[in-house]
Amino acid sequence: MNFSKAMYRYGRDPLSVCLLGCVWLAAAVTFLSLAFLLFYILWQGLPNLSPKLFELEYSTENVSMFPAMLDTLIMVVLALLMATPLGIFAAIYLVEYAKRGNKIVNVVRVTADTLSGIPSIVYGLFGMLFFVTYLHMGYSLFAGSCTVSIMILPLIMRTTEEALRAVPDSYREGSYGLGAGKLRTVFAVVLPSAVPGILAGVILGIGRIVGETAALIYTAGTVAALPTNVMSSGRTLAVHMYVLASEGLYMKQAYATAVVLVLIVIGINAASARLAKKLMKGS
Repeated sequence: MNFSKAMYRYGRDPLSVCLLGCVWLAAAVTFLSLAFLLFYILWQGLPNLSPKLFELEYSTENVSMFPAMLDTLIMVVLALLMATPLGIFAAIYLVEYAKRGNKIVNVVRVTADTLSGIPSIVYGLFGMLFFVTYLHMGYSLFAGSCTVSIMILPLIMRTTEEALRAVPDSYREGSYGLGAGKLRTVFAVVLPSAVPGILAGVILGIGRIVGETAALIYTAGTVAALPTNVMSSGRTLAVHMYVLASEGLYMKQAYATAVVLVLIVIGINAASARLAKKLMKGS
C-alpha cells in the first residue's frame, strides 16, 4: 500500500493525514537507519576479510577470530542448555498450572521483567563474585555461560509465557474432550502450537549472548586461544572485536569481525524461522 492509497482508504481529514504521515516517517527512518548501519559495517569489513583471520591459532600477525568463533559456539550451546528448559518449564507452570490471580505468580512476572532491564555489567559483577570467586570456577567459559544463562532466562520465560497464553483455549478443550490429560495436552497440543513464539525468545536470547561483552569480560576472560575444555578461559566474537578496537591497532580486523557477527546473527534468524515453519507443518 503506497501513501496515496492509504490516504484514500483512511480519509482526508487533517488528523488522519498527520498520523499516517508520522507512521510512514517513523517506518522510513527505522528502515533507513538499519540499512545504513548494515551497509556501513559491510563496506568497512568486507574488504578486510582474509584467510588469515580464520587460521586455527591466534597470533599478533594474523589476529585470527577462529578461537573466538569456537568460544562463541560453546557459550551459546551451554547457556541455552541451562536457560531454555528452565524458562519453558517455568512458563508452563505459570500459564497452565498456577491458579489465576496467584500473588506469587505476579511477583515472579514482575521480578522477571525487572531482571530483563538490569544492565549487563551488573550481571558481570555478580558472575565474577559468585561463579568465578565463590564457586572457584575461575575465568572460564562455564562461568560465562552460567552468567549469560541467568541474563536470558527471564527473556525466554516471558516470551514462552506469552506464546502459551496466545494458544486458544479451544485447543485445550478439544484435547480434554478427546480424553487427553493435562500433561499430554500441554506437551502434545499447546507446546507445538506455541513453537514460533518460543523460538522467537530463544533467538533473542542467542542474539544477546552473541553480542554480550561486559558480563563475559568479568567471567569468561579475554584469552585468545583455542579452549581445551569448558573450564578454559576464552573470548567470544563480541569480546574479540571489543579488544581489537580498544587496542587501536587492529581496527580493520575489528570491522571484519563485525561482519562475521552480523552474518552469524542473520544465519541464526533464517535457520530458526525455517525450523519454526517445519515444526508448524509437522504439528
